Amino acid sequence: MSAPPPGETDLPTLLSTMTFTLSPTTYVYLTTTSPTPALLSKLDPILTFREAEGTTLITTLDLATTHGHEHTYACRMITLEIHSSLAAVGFMAAIAKGLGERGCSANVVSGYFHDHVFVPEGMEGVAMEVLGGLREGAKGV
Repeated sequence: MSAPPPGETDLPTLLSTMTFTLSPTTYVYLTTTSPTPALLSKLDPILTFREAEGTTLITTLDLATTHGHEHTYACRMITLEIHSSLAAVGFMAAIAKGLGERGCSANVVSGYFHDHVFVPEGMEGVAMEVLGGLREGAKGV
């Protein structure tokens, strides 16, 4: 039997106490049908995810271009520094809704300790404003 995942589950607490950090790095998405150890070593991805069509990699723009790999979605990563539970309900939905209302896409990766939101390069300022607004709005509830 598996134990419930650790971390915060209360939505008002998650929103009102979250802090977030914008990475200075530009990341990109790419895909490969042969994620060899040599390729993974060269690209040093921060995420790999296998799908039926191929393996998605998120790596830095610099590494992708240095090694000549086609890529898409130049983006910036915002780390939500609150330890949200993997079982939390509504946290990412509230963030995606707020970003969507400002015309900013959000590609979310949930790690064991934190959630990470990848937003289009050039929209990171808008995203940081939205997150700050969500936090302040939740404090007023």
